[in-house]
Amino acid sequence: MSGMRIGAQLYTVRDFCRELDGFERTLGRISDIGYRFVQVSGTCAFEPDWLAERLKRYGLSCTLTHTPGDRIVSDPEGVAKEHDIFGCKYIGLGWNAFNLEENDTPEEFIKRYTSPAKRLKECGKYFMYHNHDQEFKRCGEEIILSMLQKGFEPKDMGFIIDTFWVTAGGADPAEWIYRLRGRVPCIHLKDFAYGRSMAVIGEGNINFSRVFEQSEAAGVEYMFVEQDDCYGEDPFDCLRRSYEYLKANGFE
Repeated sequence: MSGMRIGAQLYTVRDFCRELDGFERTLGRISDIGYRFVQVSGTCAFEPDWLAERLKRYGLSCTLTHTPGDRIVSDPEGVAKEHDIFGCKYIGLGWNAFNLEENDTPEEFIKRYTSPAKRLKECGKYFMYHNHDQEFKRCGEEIILSMLQKGFEPKDMGFIIDTFWVTAGGADPAEWIYRLRGRVPCIHLKDFAYGRSMAVIGEGNINFSRVFEQSEAAGVEYMFVEQDDCYGEDPFDCLRRSYEYLKANGFE
């Protein structure tokens, strides 16, 4: 049995988490599918104590969040304390625009987040950046993702490699997971289907055997299933089918 664990990225079911009652019901439904780990992202506002109690109630652990960048920059210690309450080590940034024409460049990103990342590290947390396809644009001679890789010490910033968005950027997700080995404790699993569509894991065209192999070699701890768009299907059913595929491949 692999040491990697599978989880559900709650952004998949964000429309059911717009208020606290729905958020709680969603945690119960995720637990009923069989998931034991979640990433909290795209939900309504909540108090850390509230989340800690509900996670315990449904037998879940939150091991990763997406947290607004302005909060990470302005109050990293406060963000870390909140994550302490519900037992979460990994603090992710879900998006940065990188508007190169308006000087939102990799260099500016590195300057803005280096100190907060170090302060999170001092608090026992790990700052992590989630890619989309835009990080495969060239900025001068290098792609943005390579610049971020070089711009931060591995101990200060990791990466949430997203298999769909790497593929959409024209690259190989298995290769990038291995290239960033040692700093990818969490990744996002979503499949890539014809027409640039997101798909249930195993129902698209990504070679997940290679993704799993390289993830194991790279030290991945958690693989979070995410499907931003389910194209009219029930997102809970999509999460269930992905879970069943991963369980059949030896993960839990």
